[in-house]
Amino acid sequence: MTEKIKQGLKTQFMGKKIFFFKDTHSTNDIAKELASKGAEAGTIVISEKQSNGRGRLGRRWLSPEGGLWFSIILKPRIKPNEVFKLTFLTAVVVVRTLRKKFKLNAQIKWPNDILINGKKVCGVLSEIITNLSGRINFVIIGIGINANIDLNSFPERLRFSITSIRSELKKEIDREDFLCTLLIELENYYLLLTDGGFDLILEEWKDLNCVLDAYVEVESLDRTIKGQAVDIAKDGALLIKLENGSVNRVISGDVILKRFYKIRLKAESEKIS
Repeated sequence: MTEKIKQGLKTQFMGKKIFFFKDTHSTNDIAKELASKGAEAGTIVISEKQSNGRGRLGRRWLSPEGGLWFSIILKPRIKPNEVFKLTFLTAVVVVRTLRKKFKLNAQIKWPNDILINGKKVCGVLSEIITNLSGRINFVIIGIGINANIDLNSFPERLRFSITSIRSELKKEIDREDFLCTLLIELENYYLLLTDGGFDLILEEWKDLNCVLDAYVEVESLDRTIKGQAVDIAKDGALLIKLENGSVNRVISGDVILKRFYKIRLKAESEKIS
């Protein structure tokens, strides 16, 4: 896999060094170890499967053979509270690549999920390591894509909410070719970010998302918020307009799309009147 990827890559720094494993616990953990030993920006860790892959909030991420499980070492000159920009950037790149190569109906669900026809196909996990002064030493971007996976390999309870590229296309894809295209796009957008172009990336994120203008329920650690998602703040927070007209900021949480929430509110209002 490694040689085929290197042959297809036309990048300045992304993927110039690739570490490939048949099986590992977590590509993010290995990438962090490599970065702490001086691995350069753009280094990639790929594994055919992970025994301890994880998603946001430490949740387990199932990573059987057939997927694309990889992590990228980056060393951006940004503040720790700006790392969300890398998550947004990565989500845009994954959606663009899925649409460009396969004409799939891919969208972004805040904060870090990629959906195809409403089902999760990819997650992005950004982890940072800072020095004693609070500055970023490096960032690890973990990307997990259900590529050539048979959905029967997942527990039955998950099958209604997830999908794979193979399942959507009814055929397997060339994973190496797909990854090369994705990494080329990722480098282009990363360079745009470092050149001060996050506003452009954010506008594209908004064009590719499935949350804004929808009625949602957001579950965070200490509360549940229901309302209409109206915008994304400059710091990545989701802005939700409540029934009373006030707007709440949500920094983190799980979004549930409520397609009929607006209709239900209207019906209840008419019933009361």
